Amino acid sequence: MSRPLLITDCDEVLLHMVSHFRDWLDEAHGVDFDLSAGDYSRAVRRRETGEPLPREETWPLLNGFFETEMHRQTLVPHAREALTELASIADIVVLTNLLDEHQERRIAQLEAVGIQHRVLCNQGGKGTPVVQLLDEYAPSAAVFVDDLALHHASVEKAAPQVFRLHMVAEPELAAIMPPAPAAHARIDDWADAKGWIRARLTSGLDARTLPMIGESA
Repeated sequence: MSRPLLITDCDEVLLHMVSHFRDWLDEAHGVDFDLSAGDYSRAVRRRETGEPLPREETWPLLNGFFETEMHRQTLVPHAREALTELASIADIVVLTNLLDEHQERRIAQLEAVGIQHRVLCNQGGKGTPVVQLLDEYAPSAAVFVDDLALHHASVEKAAPQVFRLHMVAEPELAAIMPPAPAAHARIDDWADAKGWIRARLTSGLDARTLPMIGESA
């Protein structure tokens, strides 16, 4: 029988990102990043006016961070230990929304903190790449972990049989970000999440047997 499969995001799941992005924007660009905005598209603001930067100015800044500043990112507590434990029972793939040109940097970045698993870059919704991974691995069960509700919705639509865990490792964001309706659970600490993940990976059940957060609210 095939092994179970854990598909996990990277930024704000395995590595802290937004707090370091905020510091870099302040130091290098004199731009504010308002974590309390919740909506990333409105979080980057002109210091002089408080107005959100348009998307065409925000995305180059984000890409610039990943080009030169990934060394700033720090490991989320308990992430490495949880993955090490879960790797004994499951295959693990890191599915990260980055331009493909950053893939080798992301692999090296994760290896430097002791996380050595397959890394795939993606742009857009994660439903399609999750389906492709299911076709490739044919796992006995699968769990998807991500910090963004839109990706849980994408996976729920494309692969509803996958268990979905909403995790927001940045405390400032976790305090204001509501649980993703299309996820089955919200757990923000790997020390607690690993037990939930292990139980789903070894259950032999289809995720459609569990209510989603939006259904149980």
